[in-house]
Amino acid sequence: MTAPLADFRPQSLSLKINGRDVGPLQVPAGLMMIDLLHEYLDLTGSRLGCGQGVCHACVVILDHQDGTSEEVRTCITGAHFFAGKSIRTIEGHAQRNEQGEVVALSPVQQKFLEHFSFQCGYCTPGFVNAATVLIERLKRQPVAREKVEETITEALNEHICRCTGYVRYYEAVKEVVMTTPGLVKDAA
Repeated sequence: MTAPLADFRPQSLSLKINGRDVGPLQVPAGLMMIDLLHEYLDLTGSRLGCGQGVCHACVVILDHQDGTSEEVRTCITGAHFFAGKSIRTIEGHAQRNEQGEVVALSPVQQKFLEHFSFQCGYCTPGFVNAATVLIERLKRQPVAREKVEETITEALNEHICRCTGYVRYYEAVKEVVMTTPGLVKDAA
């Protein structure tokens, strides 16, 4: 069975990626977001892992107008879903100078390096995005000290690492959570 012709007709798409306005672009109606990022915008940091939304290597951060954020899987979400929205990809985490050179990693990226959290690195962008969403949530709603590990597990649980690097990812995220002021509250 072939895809309906309507899935290939270009439609105008504008959105914000990593703080910059993108578009309007003419993008096929049925194009998945991972393909827009890779093929149209040369943002190849998000990884196509399973292609079925299971591994979460492809996630980007969707920023909501109320200041909250969430992960969205780009291999199963059409590019046009993001029309008018603001997202962050793995390329948007580090601080860059005017020439585009990285001058500082995000706290999550830095801790991942310090903990040697990755082996092949394929799943790392998804884990960085998940940890970033968690940190941002904890800034708004701190977690009780005794719930830190459970909270981290819930935040990272759906991400798959084929090299089984989970322990180091979790340790790195725990260090960020425990050393960033205001994310953890002591029991009353």
